[in-house]
Amino acid sequence: MAKVYDVPADDLVLRLAAELKGEDLPPPSWLPFVKSGSHASRPPHDGDWWYARCASILRRVYMEGPVGVNGLRKIYGGGKPSGYGAAHHRKAGGAIIRGAVHGLEKLGYLSRAEPGGRSISSAGMKKLDNLATVMLKEMAERDPRLKVYA
Repeated sequence: MAKVYDVPADDLVLRLAAELKGEDLPPPSWLPFVKSGSHASRPPHDGDWWYARCASILRRVYMEGPVGVNGLRKIYGGGKPSGYGAAHHRKAGGAIIRGAVHGLEKLGYLSRAEPGGRSISSAGMKKLDNLATVMLKEMAERDPRLKVYA
């Protein structure tokens, strides 16, 4: 069985976002009107960016968990130029990340960690590992050199 570490992150996030779109994970009503944080100058162009963010958060918690909302705000933040000087890092919006974490927790993919933050649940780990296994098999069919890993 393949793990999340064995497949490209961007492909995994896109596939997982498509699967999460079919599940009971409704985006908040205020989502079309917000930026992803104070570092961003415009809202995201992709209309389904909420599901991509949820999928990315699920993968991040799998890789680095347990992690809290404030840690995820640091990860998803970015630089904002300030005049002629260098860009200063700003955190991402907390309500977006908090809503995604609560939605993933409601689906059973995340659980509260003992010292604080969230960790991946067994259902979330199973979902990600099964998706990674399917993706690795598809990659091995396209490139025969990868059959050793599948």
